[in-house]
Amino acid sequence: MIAIYDYGAGNLRSVANTLEAIGADYRIVRDEEGLRRASKIILPGVGHYGQLLRALDAAGVRQTLLEAIRSGVPYLGICLGLQALFEGSEEAPEVQGLGLLQGRVARFPSGVRVPQMGWNRVTPVADCRLLKEIAPGSYFYFAHSYYVPVNSATAAVATYYVDYTAVLETDNVFGVQFHPEKSGELGLRVMRNFVKL
Repeated sequence: MIAIYDYGAGNLRSVANTLEAIGADYRIVRDEEGLRRASKIILPGVGHYGQLLRALDAAGVRQTLLEAIRSGVPYLGICLGLQALFEGSEEAPEVQGLGLLQGRVARFPSGVRVPQMGWNRVTPVADCRLLKEIAPGSYFYFAHSYYVPVNSATAAVATYYVDYTAVLETDNVFGVQFHPEKSGELGLRVMRNFVKL
């Protein structure tokens, strides 16, 4: 069973609809028990970095989520769900991220129009299971003001004044800065690739 974690905000229905469209078995979960039962975990995120991490702490699920990921449960973070994997973010400097990956989330340079909202090209820079059977340079839908700098776990990049991580992959940990649930047929393909892992 794929668990979509509901932290009280975000685009849960869109993600659920996408999983339904590809015939995946999922549940929306809100507690530790739901995360413990999951064979895969999806953390969708829209909104504010601090809000997401505080919601995880308020629900008491931070440690359970970390334990599940460290035990090998495949994890897919969407947008903020990707950013949450790191140590922190310029969006909420006082809030500690999940810290599974080193580094901090950055804001686009001053003077740049934010959020970046719309379609952008995604270019693989390493083998990437999420982008299997998707042509390099395909377009996906983005909506964000902060980004993950390119790092050792970056599997694909996009460019908006700077190159940044569009897809992340390391072992059982995956993340996408774009929104597959709003990216049409190619977004369905990304979700299907995750489900098939």
